[in-house]
Amino acid sequence: MVGDRASHATPLSVARSLRLLGEHVSTWRKLNRLTAAQVAQRAGISRDTLRAIEQGKGTASTENLFRVLRTIGIMDAVVRATDPYETDVGRLRMDEILPKRVRR
Repeated sequence: MVGDRASHATPLSVARSLRLLGEHVSTWRKLNRLTAAQVAQRAGISRDTLRAIEQGKGTASTENLFRVLRTIGIMDAVVRATDPYETDVGRLRMDEILPKRVRR
């Protein structure tokens, strides 16, 4: 069935990571002494969308998540955390797999 979410249940590890990310976003917001209303307004999203992110619901778009991350000051750190060239494994595999013209 197309669009049937039941056939695509969220894996437990993904649900756990969404919940943890939401908790981290909420904590960073509070550390920055920002209210949910302030973050939502500055990020250009609704309070319901921010609530969904902070509760780890997994329903927010990637863009909206990144708007929030930018607003609370951690977007660059999140992007760096996923950079394969910042890890030993990524750098080793780069030499093995990527053609020289693709490398940095």
